[in-house]
Amino acid sequence: MTTELLDDLHRRLSPRGIAGLRPLAGGASSLTFAGDLDRRRVVVKVAPPGLAPIAHRDVLRQARIVRALSATAVPVPEILFEDAGQPPDTPPLFVMSFSEGTSAEPLFDADDAGPTAVVAERFRHAARTMAILHQLSPADLGLADEPVIAPAAEVDKWCRTLSTVDPELAPGWPEVADLLRESTPPAVASAIVHGDFRLGNLLADGHGVTAVIDWEIWSLGDPRVDAGWFLINSDPDTYDRITPYRGTTPPVAELADEYRNTLAHKAPDLEWFQALACFKSTATWSLIVKHNRRRTTPDPGVEAMAARLPTLLSRAGEFLN
Repeated sequence: MTTELLDDLHRRLSPRGIAGLRPLAGGASSLTFAGDLDRRRVVVKVAPPGLAPIAHRDVLRQARIVRALSATAVPVPEILFEDAGQPPDTPPLFVMSFSEGTSAEPLFDADDAGPTAVVAERFRHAARTMAILHQLSPADLGLADEPVIAPAAEVDKWCRTLSTVDPELAPGWPEVADLLRESTPPAVASAIVHGDFRLGNLLADGHGVTAVIDWEIWSLGDPRVDAGWFLINSDPDTYDRITPYRGTTPPVAELADEYRNTLAHKAPDLEWFQALACFKSTATWSLIVKHNRRRTTPDPGVEAMAARLPTLLSRAGEFLN
């Protein structure tokens, strides 16, 4: 982020009464700032300047889903206003209310996320919140014009990513892709899919989830894509990290039951979607490692993930057997 961008945001937002802009950490697809509006804290999401605001950089599309969910039981911030700008030089942005709570990934990061009992209940609340999201009708929320992404298309997407990385990072991934394609389960009714549903993309306090955030890659599709991703990120054996919460969080089977019970139907074939999630994680981490190795000073923590990728692929195969 440059001083020029911050100055530009001040010029655009001060007539709206927003002052005290300061960067917030997180968010690689768009830039995030905190500010103040009439003694009320707000958050500003802005697309990266100089780039077309498409796909994960389309902040106004993010605002659309948050606005659509505002009248539902899914907790989201309030969208206060949007500004389309004149991209790519003047990027689009939106302003939303500040949501209380903290964001943490207890089974990946070594940081203190709170008391173990509170964090355990946070996982359960997240599973129920995910089910509430998946119960919603896209048509009822005015989202029926969105394309629907089938599970097979998810496999193809991550194959395209893996084809761009060093084969030694993910040995045997084409065979796992073939297994996924051969065993793809029948689709269920399409729902709103967050795309990266895990505790790190939720805000929570001692009472539960206060907001679902980071909607950069939301879509309409099979809701079990979210469920599989949430479950592998709720499993301490997925990344085998040493954190204060290993051994204290609910078993994955319990979280799957929380999800199914709230959803009020069986949500079959979750094992296949956990396999897909392991395949997706292999692809995304392979890409992250590839880019890290190109840096002048590679991050050793990122490089350490390279050793975990073959195991992720093996776990995908285990879910399919």
